[in-house]
Amino acid sequence: MTQEKVVAVVVTHDRRALLVEALDALDTQSRRPDAVVVVDNASTDGTGDLVRERYPDATLRQTTQNLGGAGGFALGIATALDRGADLVWLMDDDTVPTTDALTELLSARLRYDAGQPAIVASRVVWTDGRDHPMNTPRPKPMVRRAEVAAAERAGCVPIRSASFVSVLVDAAVCIERGLPIADYFLWNDDFEFTTRLLRDRPGLLCPSSVVVHKTRTFGSTDADPGERFFFEVRNKIWMLTRSPSLAPLERLVYTGSTVRRWMRTLAASTNRRLLLRAMRRGIVAGVRSGPRSTADILGQAGGA
Repeated sequence: MTQEKVVAVVVTHDRRALLVEALDALDTQSRRPDAVVVVDNASTDGTGDLVRERYPDATLRQTTQNLGGAGGFALGIATALDRGADLVWLMDDDTVPTTDALTELLSARLRYDAGQPAIVASRVVWTDGRDHPMNTPRPKPMVRRAEVAAAERAGCVPIRSASFVSVLVDAAVCIERGLPIADYFLWNDDFEFTTRLLRDRPGLLCPSSVVVHKTRTFGSTDADPGERFFFEVRNKIWMLTRSPSLAPLERLVYTGSTVRRWMRTLAASTNRRLLLRAMRRGIVAGVRSGPRSTADILGQAGGA
């Protein structure tokens, strides 16, 4: 097994019970991470005290305000890099990895013989064992046969993007291409980050690495999102117009698919007026200005 230093990063906000499940699962891995970073995103339920008392070996970062998943993972990755990570294993607080999840991710990296993968993602299932549609990585389009064959030899599938629910990231690529953009707050932050890291680099889905994503319901993020639709629209505009994550042809393809997805979301909504208001706000915000500096946001609210 690889001797590379693996630092797990878990981002949490006001979900103590789920966080305990996630951290206990990390502690019982067949190949345990070398270090664990917990980003407490301005929780109000005593999460910080819980981590200090029950998991004293974990590095706890407490923010002074909720930075959302985007800012939380940016802070967590930055902390992992400061701790000398070679690989960073990212997950939400409602992610429960099965015992061999990390072992399988690392084994897949070793088996892959066509270059160093920037990302290896786990198979994400819901509580009943079905593949979770919220966290299904996007297959890599127009992939070369040689790359498919190399992935198959490793027991994997080539991917173009992944979610922050159990993804193993090469720290050197993070250093080269940057942290998640904190100002995204939520929605599309993992899509932008992973596509940026995977542009011209291999990424893998490892089906033998399994984690359970314990969301309240089974479904995708675009199922009647309400006011949060603002972030989907604003962030997607930011990504399509300002991020280097996509090649020109990809940008055109994803723009078309984005518009179709927005129309489907509106058509299925029980409150289209609310979604239309959120969409208008998102369009205005996305067009008028770009995201603020991640370093500035972390500097203002990075906490202890």
